[in-house]
Amino acid sequence: MSSLACGIVGLPNVGKSTTFNALTATKAESSNYPFCTIDPNVGIVEIKDERLKALAEISGSKKIITAAMKFIDIAGLVKGASKGEGLGNKFLANIREADAIVHVVRCFEDSNVVHVSGKVDPIEDIETINLELVLADLQMADNSLTKVERLAKSDKTLIEKVALLKKVIAALNENKVLRTLEFTPEEEIILSEYSFLTHKKVLYVANVSEDDLPDCDNEFVCQVKEYAAKEKSQVVPICARLEAEIVELDENERDEMLESLELKDSGLNRLIRSSFELLGLITFLTTGPEETRAWTITKGMNAPQAAGKIHTDIQKGFIRAEVVKFEDMLKAKGRPKAKEMGLLATEGKDYIVEDGDVILFLHN
Repeated sequence: MSSLACGIVGLPNVGKSTTFNALTATKAESSNYPFCTIDPNVGIVEIKDERLKALAEISGSKKIITAAMKFIDIAGLVKGASKGEGLGNKFLANIREADAIVHVVRCFEDSNVVHVSGKVDPIEDIETINLELVLADLQMADNSLTKVERLAKSDKTLIEKVALLKKVIAALNENKVLRTLEFTPEEEIILSEYSFLTHKKVLYVANVSEDDLPDCDNEFVCQVKEYAAKEKSQVVPICARLEAEIVELDENERDEMLESLELKDSGLNRLIRSSFELLGLITFLTTGPEETRAWTITKGMNAPQAAGKIHTDIQKGFIRAEVVKFEDMLKAKGRPKAKEMGLLATEGKDYIVEDGDVILFLHN
């Protein structure tokens, strides 16, 4: 399982814990009060992948092991979190540990669910959280700059770092989130030393009401999409309340319910897949009589690195990888026939693994 995690954030009462509960089918306390999630709940979520079923049938596999994603449900945030208001310090520490952010935004009216600021305004909600993250980053950048400037007097290699921290501070002072800025590859390396919150990628989840199904669209969602487009972020509209109901059903009932609502796929599946993409993850597949399995790797990994996900010994003793594309595997109904048909490629150490590659690693 990938150790990368998405932190789920949002103001109180936007449907954040409902989304997390539905995602993980574990029950974080969800109620009509701010701060009902105090310690971050961690949930491991399976990624539905129809390819595994098809491969398992071809190989006669005894079991199927899916890829998975980690989600952290982070305590609700209020204005002043960067100064330690509410559960601010805890919130900021928890979000720092996440690799990317899933930001749940309320896009529904409901007089029975109190809104922390008294009215539904998704852009104001997003900006409230962004401001707290900007202020936290500013504090960190200021502290770092003071320290680095002092050291740079005797170490000229730190001049680049000083310049970058000044660039970061100037942007944050203009209330710009760092993910919207252009950085050189060298600057990105320096930035990776700091866990700036606004540098993390964000996926916005627009939480709508059941009245907005099946399109999951309304004026609030349009506002969020417009906002997200400016920072090149994605938006996944879902109805968290419905997803929480769907997740309680068995597979057949689930499919029937989705069909009756004219939904092709559950919002959660779309959210999980988008989160996976957000973190730059892909899966390669292995299959045999014992098991068919999806292995999670970071996009751009070569064959030995991918082999290391199975076992470090396979990476160390790597000889070659026999690769069949998933579609070719289906066409050939197995590896031997794929080889006969010329659909099997023998790849060396430089081969960059692609999503859906069905691989057999040969090693010492």
